[in-house]
Amino acid sequence: MPELRLTATNIVRAIKQLPKNIAYDYISDKSRGQIQIVEIKGTEGPIIIRRSKPTRGVSLSNAKSESISVQMIKRVANAFRVHEPLSIDRVLGASYNTRSVLETLLAYTPQFYFCYPGRVDPASSKVKRGHKHLVWYPEDPHDNGILQERATDIVISEVSFGEAVYDALSIVSESGLGIEIDRRHTQIQIALITIGIQLGFKTWIAQNDKGIIYNNRRIVELEGVIASLEDIKFLSNMEEAIRAALMIDCVWFKNGRLMPAVLEVEHSTSVTSGLSRMKNFQDTLPPIQTRYVIVAHEDERNKVFKEANKPQFKSLNTRFFPYSAVEELYVLCKKRQLRGVTEEFLDCFMEPVVE
Repeated sequence: MPELRLTATNIVRAIKQLPKNIAYDYISDKSRGQIQIVEIKGTEGPIIIRRSKPTRGVSLSNAKSESISVQMIKRVANAFRVHEPLSIDRVLGASYNTRSVLETLLAYTPQFYFCYPGRVDPASSKVKRGHKHLVWYPEDPHDNGILQERATDIVISEVSFGEAVYDALSIVSESGLGIEIDRRHTQIQIALITIGIQLGFKTWIAQNDKGIIYNNRRIVELEGVIASLEDIKFLSNMEEAIRAALMIDCVWFKNGRLMPAVLEVEHSTSVTSGLSRMKNFQDTLPPIQTRYVIVAHEDERNKVFKEANKPQFKSLNTRFFPYSAVEELYVLCKKRQLRGVTEEFLDCFMEPVVE
């Protein structure tokens, strides 16, 4: 039997069925504010809400309208699995300021309960009461429009995955953005080179970055880095494509014949410029299976989605590879020396952008 999956449409449909014109209390008694649904647009959102903040003198009548975005709803929907407690805060991090509102509204719908799974204390290994989670029970709904806790004996062990550690980096800022910004940009490139090695890829690094010194070696001298695009078999007779690729931050190649991904690292620079470079490159190529990827901090997610969905970039079918996912995969590669994994494994760390 195929695994049951939740969609943004499921979430929006359930919230549409909640009683109208009433104020909803938050799950936690510590939150004195209330929530009111103003409008729900489309089958996947956005959901427009107001929320009162008594400590700031904001009531529902004078509160400004706020939006629970389609992207946020989709991200939460993709994270749920049947009967598995889910922390909305862990899924969304600090990316959205309406995450507690979505959590609360979901808990009022029949298929969702709030619960407090046990948590293993790393210091003592004892099980303690954990933080609030939501859990999805599609086959056992409660009454619509109420909050209901569900007892659970599930225990969660929050293991520290590890830190991304980079060796000494010597860099002279030529971008005009400053040393620290350029340093972070290069660290992510180093992580992508390492990931590429573990997945059996060779990596092209932008022409203007090849002179950066990492661990006493120029980047172009690192294992897995391509010295010249003319060395790639399927590009060797495509001069226009080679020129278009020269300034792209990273390109992964496999066996000289395949191109698993084209990646632009956007750190305090315009997402549009990276999309434009990738689109120019795409336009010089015959139809080819690859991934066009924007790599950026989680805070840039909304900007990436907005720009990548513009008509001129739709053909890229862009994916978003947040820094946190890059470094999670980087640490995994460093710790476990991955071998034999498929490219589909890579897709688990990237988020489709085009709606």
